[in-house]
Amino acid sequence: MSIDLTRTASSTRPIPRRPQLSEDVAGSIRQQIVTGALQPGSFVRIDETAVALGVSATPVREALVALRGEGLVEQVPHRGYRVNELSPQDVDDIFWLQGIIAGTLAGRAAGVVDDEHLKQMTTLNEGLRDAVARADTESVEYYEFEFHRLVNKIAGGMKLAWFLLGAVKYTPRLYATDARWGDDAVRSHEHLIEAFGRRDVEAAADVMRRQFRKWDVR
Repeated sequence: MSIDLTRTASSTRPIPRRPQLSEDVAGSIRQQIVTGALQPGSFVRIDETAVALGVSATPVREALVALRGEGLVEQVPHRGYRVNELSPQDVDDIFWLQGIIAGTLAGRAAGVVDDEHLKQMTTLNEGLRDAVARADTESVEYYEFEFHRLVNKIAGGMKLAWFLLGAVKYTPRLYATDARWGDDAVRSHEHLIEAFGRRDVEAAADVMRRQFRKWDVR
């Protein structure tokens, strides 16, 4: 998906690719698990979840099968799907992994970034700043994702970026509603852009690692 960077930061965002319905459902249930809305040991009822999300039972069933593969739920014979525990160590590991991969990609990007890339990053960060000021959660998530996607694209190494995306799925989206987090993210991006402008590989990697450590909101 491309970004029309000729638009102003406050203009309408491009329409993202529509994922499969089961992916949407899995994302919704996953977020309920990582935020604690669904407690360990509780059961995810297919029919009830389908009604709550306004979908049929089929995508819910498909989503639960996928989440079982991720270890977030387990299937109990004749009872359904039960939520597994996500321990503090699991959360620490997720943020550690994100920081390591994202820092590596940022360091690589610093070695090849050009002036046009810096302009694109600045435009996206201004979009994030505006979204934070308006408390527009959807746009905060959009601009944060697109900023990091651009960094990863510049870096190359799409396999690493793919692993990073897999880890980010387990990040509670509560951060997007936190104005203090949003302000910190904007400043972190500014520091990252400055490091990129100096082509400072070590500084770029360190800034990125520190941003991911701040995401641990437990």
